Order: sequence, then structure tokens, then C-alpha cells
Amino acid sequence: MNEKSESQQQHLETFSYDDDVTKLFVTATLIWGAVAMFLGVLVAFQLADWRLNFGIEWLTFGRLRPLHTNAAIFAFAGNGFFAGIYHSMQRLLKCRMFNDTLGRIHFWGWQLIIVCAAITLPMGLSRSKEYAELEWPIGIMITIVWVVFAVNFFGTLFKRREKHIYVAIWFYIATIVTVAVLHIVNSLAIPVSWTKSYSIYAGVQDALVQWWYGHNAVAFFLTTPFLGLMYYFVPKAANRPIYSYRLSIIHFWSLVFLYIWAGPHHLLYSALPEWVQTLGVVFSISLWAPSWGGMINGLLTIRGVWHRLRTDHTLKFLATALTFYGMSTFEGPLLSIKSVNSLAHFTSWIVGHVHSGTIGWNYFMVAGIFYYLIPYLWKTKLYSQKLGHLHFWTATIGLLFYIVSMWVAGVTQGLMWRAIDQTTGMLVYPNFVETVIRIVPMYWIRAFGGVLVLTSFLIMMYNFYKTIQGAPKKVKPEEFQAPALHAQKHEATQGHRKLEGLPAIFSVLVVIAILVGSAIEILPGLLSNHFIEENPDIKPLTALEQAGRDIYTREGCFYCHSQMIRPMPHETMRYGKRSTAAEYVYDHPFQWGSRRTGPDLARIGGKYPNMWHYRHMIDPREMTPGSIMPVYDWLIYREIDFEILPEKLTALRKVGVPYSDEEIQNAVADAKEQAESVSYMLTETGVDASIQDKEIVALIAYLQRLGVDAGESTEFQFTEENLEAEE
Repeated sequence: MNEKSESQQQHLETFSYDDDVTKLFVTATLIWGAVAMFLGVLVAFQLADWRLNFGIEWLTFGRLRPLHTNAAIFAFAGNGFFAGIYHSMQRLLKCRMFNDTLGRIHFWGWQLIIVCAAITLPMGLSRSKEYAELEWPIGIMITIVWVVFAVNFFGTLFKRREKHIYVAIWFYIATIVTVAVLHIVNSLAIPVSWTKSYSIYAGVQDALVQWWYGHNAVAFFLTTPFLGLMYYFVPKAANRPIYSYRLSIIHFWSLVFLYIWAGPHHLLYSALPEWVQTLGVVFSISLWAPSWGGMINGLLTIRGVWHRLRTDHTLKFLATALTFYGMSTFEGPLLSIKSVNSLAHFTSWIVGHVHSGTIGWNYFMVAGIFYYLIPYLWKTKLYSQKLGHLHFWTATIGLLFYIVSMWVAGVTQGLMWRAIDQTTGMLVYPNFVETVIRIVPMYWIRAFGGVLVLTSFLIMMYNFYKTIQGAPKKVKPEEFQAPALHAQKHEATQGHRKLEGLPAIFSVLVVIAILVGSAIEILPGLLSNHFIEENPDIKPLTALEQAGRDIYTREGCFYCHSQMIRPMPHETMRYGKRSTAAEYVYDHPFQWGSRRTGPDLARIGGKYPNMWHYRHMIDPREMTPGSIMPVYDWLIYREIDFEILPEKLTALRKVGVPYSDEEIQNAVADAKEQAESVSYMLTETGVDASIQDKEIVALIAYLQRLGVDAGESTEFQFTEENLEAEE
């Protein structure tokens, strides 16, 4: 017996964990979380009162909204789950991370990306694709840093001392491989300069790829990594094993396979092929089962310790996060049902749904994990239990104010938009601004709820700061012992248990699972244009109009205005004939939008004279009383960059827009000539002649083109009658 004991002792290896990298990510999460929530509160107040845009171009809603979403998703949630992954996987695999230096490169590289986003997005440097706005140099940085993370992760798997990989590791694997695929495919673009590029996809194809990415960015950046953390920290906090191992298997594989198909439900009633829309609906509804399977598995793990929820902040936040996860994953498939989607899409209901997930699920999960991690990592006790309780109730009440106000606003919008008088057959609320005025009180309530959520976060930060401040200054790293993997005796296994001991094969199967749905969903649309009816009347934008479109995307106009008319009677009565796929064949990227804070612009061309647009950009309330749109008076002073137009047209030709050599060579001269034509009606009605080379002229040219080629609108022409109308 003594000899056997000595033999086993010789095989033991001594090691410690790299907790310093976890501490770095914890600190970054708290800092960026406060920034993200402050920005969220600011943009919420900007919708309630347009004056809070301050008349400064880099502080407008269109510039700050993408900064808020990127900060919340990639800075706050990203750093949060990186902290949880680095902590949990070392303990699950009984080994230190593969390489400490790679961990530091990952951390500092990710923070550099966030800083670059914080600089470029307020400057208007955006690809105008939701959750993928960052321009191509930053996109390459994301790829490099993600590869560093992946190498460190899979290297750790290779050197592990635990044969079987636990369920949390499964979700981490799915996150790493799927986010890589999503990011690379959706980010493909042709650069014009260091600060400008055009998506290689156009119109319907770009919309399909974007929402395949956008939906699954939520799935595999905000869901799967946090589910992995749930499977580690809920059993740890409850001091109980996960409720059901079999349910975790079903949960993982069904979620990974089904989620990737559901993106098209963001594009229902659009110009997307009907079969793709139906595919998205079917798989979205199917997601109810695996999503609730994960929620049930987590909540039932806490059974028997419910009494601890009153005093244990970790369990309290984790249980509430799982509850909100269940609510949001019920609401998501519900919103994908066509009859519900026809009411809710483009409304504030979607905003409430998104935040019930990002705040209720992600924020509460991070809070619960950090209540466990911070005392553990810094070897101390939580500074204040009372502040923990105050944090929880402030966050919960604030979130409820937010969600309920957006539900009410969304249903109000949807019902007012579709209201048709049964006697006259006319729209009951023909002016879009009537809806805006009606829901402004809900914007104020939403902003108040946001203030409570931000306050709760600051309370948490203070509590953690004081906790860390009171921790011992020097703590000797813990050392652990375990036999190397090759020195262990392993029992014969079969089925899924055997697969858990083969992480390389496991990872390959995950890749196959996500590629099957991706290929069936998007490849037919990318490889064939047979569903796009040809329309010879659709022509590429002129050089000046393209400059105007780039200004439109720079200012984030697509965050409030859609360019997609759905085939419902109230939409065609309000905006014109329904949109078709042929109208968007030269749009790089597409501009269908996901919300209507303002009216749809697909048929705006020729509807108003040039002077109307000019005055509308200077003071929207002069032309539309009650409007909450910011002023854009800097467009009157900023000059059009004519010299870059040939490079822009050249880049667009590379992605399929049929510009001729002559059009590219004459781009500058043609643009100046059209600018002179557009500005003529403005100068004839009293505007200074210097307006001719200003950005507002290019934007007006673009707006006046929208819908003209489709035959619904007519391009506004200068006549004596129109001049009188402008005056």
C-alpha cells in the first residue's frame, strides 16, 4: 500500500491558477459597464427631449446609439464573460491557462478595440450594420484578438488534467467557433480608405447576412457564454450539482443547432424570399424548448436552497437572471410569429424585448457572478450586505419601468400605425408624428427606469470598490496538485460521455452543427439572384447621391428611419407601394432599418421640395411640429469631399455596382454639376450661394432619389410652380 501511495505521489503535479487575468477583466467589466449604461441613459433622454442632443454632431442620437450598443455588448458583456471563462475553465480543467502572455495580449487588445470604437463611432465612422458598425481596420483587430483568445483557450484544453470537459466548456467552445464564423463572413468588405468601406453584399443579400450575424451575435455572444457561466456558477453558489446532466446535453446541442437558423425572423414581411422568412419563423418557435430547458435546469439546481435567496446575493441575481432569460426567450419566438411581428416590428416593443435580455439576463448574470468572484479572488468578505440588497431592488425596479414602458409604447405605435377608419377607408392617424407625440411620455418613463439601472450599477461598483479596498494587500497564490492527464487511469466510457473526452472532435461537431443551418439559410441567397425580379429602371446612384448616402449612414439616420415598405394596407397607404428586392440591388450596405422613430423613407424622393429638406435638417420642428429629430445644422458648413468620389465608385464597382469607366473618371465633375442643380432652387429662395459644395446638398440629392427609380415617386424638378411652393 505504501509503495502504491508513493507511486501515485510521484505522478502529482503542482500548479497554480492565473487569477490576475481574471481580475483585469473584472475591473474592465465594471468600468465599461458604467460607461455603457451612462450612454444608454443619455440616448434614452435624447428621445424624450431632442434638445439633449446638444446640437453637437458627435453627441447626436445617431452617433451615440451604436456606441451604447457596442459598449454594452462587447465592452461590458464581453469583458464580463471573459472574466468568468478565465476563472472557471482553469478550475474545470485543473490547469493554468495555456499561456499567461496570450491572456494579457487578449485583455489589452480587447480594451484597445473598445477605445477605438469609442473614438470612431462618435466621429461617424461606421459601416452602418447593427452590432457590426466598426470599420474594417478595427474588424481586423477583433479577428486577431479573437484568434489569440482561441489559441489560449484550446491550448488550455490540450494541457488539461481533467479527461472530460464539463458542460460549461461546451458552451465556451460554441461561442468561440461561432463568433469567429459570424464576424468574418459578415465583415467582408471592400475598403475605400482607412476609414471607409463597402460591404461586399448588396440589398436583400446583405440584409440576410447581416441578420444571420445580428441574431446570432445575440445568441453566441450574449447567450451561449453566459449559459456556460450559469452551468458553472449556479452549482457553485448553490453547492449542489446541476439538476440534470441529460437535460444539459439536450439543451446544448438543440440550442446550438436551432439558433443559427432563426435570423430571418428579423426580416418578416420584407423583400426577403418567403421560404427564408418561413424558415426563420419555424426555427424561432422551435427555440422555445431548448431555451426553457436551460432555464429549468438552472432554476431546479437551486431547489432546496430557495431560503438563501433573501441573503445570498449571488444566488439572488443568478435566479433572477435565469427568470429574465426565460421571459426574453419566450418573448423572442412570440415576436417571430407573423401576426405578432406585423404589430411589433419597427416599434419600441422590440427595444423593451432587447433590454429585458441584456439587462435582465446579462447584467444580472454578471452581477451574480461578481458577487461570488470578487470576495473569492481578493480573499475577503463583501463590504456591505445592505448595499447588495439596495443594488438588487434598484436594478429590478428600474428594469421593470423600462420594459413595461416600452411594451406600452410599442403596442401604441403598432395600433396607431395600422388604424384605418372603417367608414372612409382612410388612415386614422395619417401623420406619423401623431404617434411620436403620443409615446413621448413612455420615453420619459423609460429614461427614469434607465437612471435607476445606472444607479444600481454605481451602487454595485462602490460596494465592490470598498470590498477590494479592504482586502489583504499580499496574498500568496494557492497551489494545487493533480496528476497529469496521461498519468491518470480512465474508465471506459461510451456515448456522449466518451465525446466529452475528445474536445477536438467535439469542436468539429459544433462547427458542423452551426454550418449546416448557416449554409441552408444564406448560401442560396448569395449564390443565386433568381428571387430578385429584374427591373431595368433601377439605376446606380450618381456620385453626388452616393456621397449623400454616406452622409446618411454616417449620421445614423437608419437607426430611426426604415427603407422597407411592408405589404400591409396601412403601410402602402402611408408610404406607397410595397418594396421589392430589385430596388436594393445596388445598396452596399442595405438600409432597411430595424425601428421607426421617424417615418419610412423608401418613397421620400420627390415628395417634398429641396427647401423643405433644407429647413427640416436645420430645424425639424419648423417643418414637423412635435418632431423629436435632432438638428443637423453642421451639414450646412461641412464641405463635400468631392475628391474621394472616384475611389468610392471604384470600390462599389468591385462589389458589383455597374459604374462605367467614364462615370468614375467624371465623378467629381458630375457631382459638382448635380450639386449646382440641387442648390439652384435653394439659392433662388434666399439661401447663400456657398451652399453649393456643402454636405446638405449631397444629402438632399440622395433623399430626392429614394423611390424614384421604382416608379412610385418623381424626382423634384425646378419649375415656377415649385418655386412658389418653396417660397
